Amino acid sequence: MKLQEKFIELRNKRQGILGTNFYNFETLKGVLFAAKATEQPIILQLTKSSINYMGLKAAFNLAKSMLDDHGVEGWIHLDHGDSYELAAQCLDVGFDSVMIDASEQPLNDNIAITSKVVKLAKNYGANVEAELGYIAKLGQDKDENGFTQPEDAKQFVESTGIDALAVAIGTAHGFYDKTPKLDLKRLSDIASATDVTLVLHGGSGIPGESLRQAIDRGICKINLATEIKNIFMQTLKTKLATNEEIDLRKVFPTATDQVVKLVMGKLEIVRNIK
Repeated sequence: MKLQEKFIELRNKRQGILGTNFYNFETLKGVLFAAKATEQPIILQLTKSSINYMGLKAAFNLAKSMLDDHGVEGWIHLDHGDSYELAAQCLDVGFDSVMIDASEQPLNDNIAITSKVVKLAKNYGANVEAELGYIAKLGQDKDENGFTQPEDAKQFVESTGIDALAVAIGTAHGFYDKTPKLDLKRLSDIASATDVTLVLHGGSGIPGESLRQAIDRGICKINLATEIKNIFMQTLKTKLATNEEIDLRKVFPTATDQVVKLVMGKLEIVRNIK
């Protein structure tokens, strides 16, 4: 099943799907263990930084083979692709989905580059995600007012032909200084103005009830990255501080187990069964 088809299936049920970033074998293993245990589909995401770290083909092949080994329904997605060239490389390798993020560009420029990627992706039957509005990235001011405007979303979707749209409704990438307040009325208005899958970036740290409300209002894909990195590294630091073990095969599993628990909890939320 193509990711676009899975989105339609989930939206009809008012359920979501988790888009989880992975950074190495251990974090990928933790995500897939959680997906298998909960019998939930999953989107495995790679950023440009992770691709540079792991290697494009190596990272893709690892994710693909482990999806098969664990018997998990899943797709491989480029998260926050910053260029047409990177999107093209990922599609050539076999990615099911790519994101082109030109959200910091003027609207017309965002439309132009996104449309170009959509045209390319059609040759592969791949899903295309884009972003509209200001969703603060790491190191950026989280207080800037740049929420997605419903009328802009309508224009953007109709002009580009994208499959999925990441919207700015009060989330940010990284950790929050205080509990975020999602603009659910705005989300409903965007959902009414468009017919594409809506995506919530900055899912780390958002209370479960807020995520469920967002799914009820139209969000289908929820991204999770920061909490995965954090729980893995914090667990690893604690483990290493209390022993002198040098065999990483004995140290890493403890951190991987914590990733499993984290992702299992998130998957139960996005299932959104009342």
